[in-house]
Amino acid sequence: MIHAYYGDGKGKSTAAAGIALRAAGNRMRVMYVQFLKTENTGERAALQMIDRITLTSCPLELKYTYEMDDRERQQVSVMFRGIFERAAAITLSDRYDMIILDEVFDVINEGMLSESSVFEFISNAPNNIEIVMTGRKPPKRFIDAADYVTEFKKIKHPFDRGIQARKGIEY
Repeated sequence: MIHAYYGDGKGKSTAAAGIALRAAGNRMRVMYVQFLKTENTGERAALQMIDRITLTSCPLELKYTYEMDDRERQQVSVMFRGIFERAAAITLSDRYDMIILDEVFDVINEGMLSESSVFEFISNAPNNIEIVMTGRKPPKRFIDAADYVTEFKKIKHPFDRGIQARKGIEY
């Protein structure tokens, strides 16, 4: 089935990490793809310790998309396309039970990954692969195609008061 966790609230990636943990605990093999993240996130350190979870590589450093110039955006787009294509191929060929595409909606909306290629993948994936996607504003057809749709709505967040992301809490 297809899951879409989206919205402006905190917890989308945490929910994805939680379902990966649950799946691995039930002897399922998970391909975990993170976009717009670096190797320096707490969930990566924890998930790397679990045998049944495979994480794709992430850059050591990555600017926020609004800080990137055109050349940097192009380089990151090429990297993200490669990560997605390799992860999708491995998931299908090595018989993974689940693929997590964390922040995929944001990467699509930024024009850094083709909406049609991701939609083609989820539309044509075998029925036995659970697909989990996260991000802020999913294109409507992803919501329509999903079996599980959960919106995370921010009511209040310390960032609104100028408090920066905290290690172990936001990353």
